[in-house]
Amino acid sequence: MVFQNVAIFLVSTLLSLYIGAVLIRFLLAYARADFHNPLSQFLVKITNPVLVPLRRFIPAIGKIDTSSLALAFVLKLLGGFLILNLMGQKLDIGFMLVAALFDIVRSVIWIYIIAMIVHAVMSWMGNTYGNPVASLLQSLTDPILRPIRRFVPLVSGIDLSPLVAILGLQVGLILLGGLPGIF
Repeated sequence: MVFQNVAIFLVSTLLSLYIGAVLIRFLLAYARADFHNPLSQFLVKITNPVLVPLRRFIPAIGKIDTSSLALAFVLKLLGGFLILNLMGQKLDIGFMLVAALFDIVRSVIWIYIIAMIVHAVMSWMGNTYGNPVASLLQSLTDPILRPIRRFVPLVSGIDLSPLVAILGLQVGLILLGGLPGIF
């Protein structure tokens, strides 16, 4: 039983980290972030061994890197199958397909929430000019914050748009809360 719990922990943690890296790479590409950034280069190096061959079979659609999404989806499915096998539970492919899709959406929402929180905290700490992480976070969060900034003015010089965005993303998580998930 202990080894089963360790195996489940390792499978879910390692796959979640790699899926997170793939999804962050997807979101940065979608936001047209600087891929010469050291953090971007790290993501490229750890995801290229799988994504480059996959791109031969799954081309991009416009500026959407469909191979990254397909990889994240397949890894979610694989992780779900592994975890259910380790737990000795029956596999239901229909459930797994739906659950993997909802897990990917939840993961993307969490990536945005964490990016906005980290970016806000970094901005409070002082000058973030030249910080490679700050510039990536700016690129990542701007597509969500830009439309909100049109309606939410600065209050005493403080940008409340990240707070509004996080509240909206949390509502999205609540709405997805009752839907199935894998890990």
